[in-house]
Amino acid sequence: MDTYALKNIFKFVSIIGMVLSLFWLSAIVVGWLYHEDMNPFLIFDVLFFGINAVVYLLLRKHSVRLSIKEGILSVNLIWVLLGIAGAVPLMLYTSVSFYDAFFESISGFTTTGATIFTDIESLPKSMLYLRSLMHWLGGMGIIVLGVGLFSLINPSGSLALFKAESTGIKMEKVTPKIRDTAIRLWGIYVLFTVVDAIALKLAGMNLFDAVNHAFSTISTGGFSTKNASLGYYDSSLIVWITTVFMILSGINFLAHLKLFSTGSSDGYKREEVVWYIAVFIGLSLVLSGVDEFVDNDNTFHALTHSFFTIASVMTTTGFATLDYAQWGHIAISVIFLAMLIGGNAGSTAGGVKVIRYIVLFKNLGTQMHKILHPNAVVGVFIDRQRLSSQIINATTGFIFLFIITNMIVTLYLFGRGFDAMTAVSTALATVGNIGPGFALTGPAENYAFFSNADKMLLSFAMIVGRLEFYTVFLLFGRSFWKKF
Repeated sequence: MDTYALKNIFKFVSIIGMVLSLFWLSAIVVGWLYHEDMNPFLIFDVLFFGINAVVYLLLRKHSVRLSIKEGILSVNLIWVLLGIAGAVPLMLYTSVSFYDAFFESISGFTTTGATIFTDIESLPKSMLYLRSLMHWLGGMGIIVLGVGLFSLINPSGSLALFKAESTGIKMEKVTPKIRDTAIRLWGIYVLFTVVDAIALKLAGMNLFDAVNHAFSTISTGGFSTKNASLGYYDSSLIVWITTVFMILSGINFLAHLKLFSTGSSDGYKREEVVWYIAVFIGLSLVLSGVDEFVDNDNTFHALTHSFFTIASVMTTTGFATLDYAQWGHIAISVIFLAMLIGGNAGSTAGGVKVIRYIVLFKNLGTQMHKILHPNAVVGVFIDRQRLSSQIINATTGFIFLFIITNMIVTLYLFGRGFDAMTAVSTALATVGNIGPGFALTGPAENYAFFSNADKMLLSFAMIVGRLEFYTVFLLFGRSFWKKF
């Protein structure tokens, strides 16, 4: 790698580091408001900002032009930086090991929501807020935030980073400048967060809990300030409010942006959104039926907790109101299916994404048609637009990488001696950025029992899933480093 490429990467990483340290100040303020000793955190934050500022100042005259390769490498380095930057405060205030703190930090930023803490309510308020803040920053993507800022310095390089960080089958922008798209997306993100927090406050949460749960909901993260998650509040209104905002957050944010920018609702009429809503309602009604007729729950209770659970799992948020692992095998099968689906491309949700299933099934139908009619000229169409073979191949490759990654993690955990349900569901929960799985990592459990090596592997799995495989696995190819 030449010196110019290194300067490109380190300058951008330093900018993200400085931005992150400024957000960390809000956690310090929260600690002061609750009369906590924030001096250790403040010292770390000042040092962290200072180191990144020195790097930036040394490279301030360097004209940055990021290539796609440099953007990909920058994104991967950023996620390592995020894990460390989030781990240090947790180590200072919770007396956990680096491995535990790093796992928690990565889980936060990747919006997975898996936790190693057995008693969440005993944590300092500043650390509860910090965990939720990690979700909120990671939800829309701290890289996308950086794109908006970095494009002031380097318009062409920001596009490379947006491609590396954004999720879905193809990248879209609704404004001529990628910076404007990123900034407007964050505007919608902030608006949803504020409205959700206000709604939760009016529904009975205190302000602190409302803000934290809004951060976790809009980011589809799942960290809660309570051991029993939202089940602590025993409020149907809070459950329904959270259900609505989880579903909204699982929709492509470009659809929201188009509505707010132009007043057009066309974004919500796309095939992916229609199928997303249809699958959500279908699975929720099936689970409600299981809950009502098998467990003899009343209709409203069954609908409330079933719609919430499917929304939580399908959007990879990971909140819980009840221990759904106790609902029986049919219910577990329905929930497991929801875990495999995910939200929309361009949303804060993780998982495979609905659009990829649409492409996969339509392509399968096309191939079957070709078998019966070899001379037919057919293609795969989404929203009346024909998809290129490149997009179809990339989608197929993604599905393959998703399966292979889950198999590797599953086999590792099973080889370590864990039961099959724990191994399979934990792999899916981390790679899919869902959080809770079943058995030993169910919604009423945590990840504290895993060894340090297990936690590092699962942390890597969360990053791979968050960056949707290609961005990470490209680093292992010889062609990536050739002529770098």
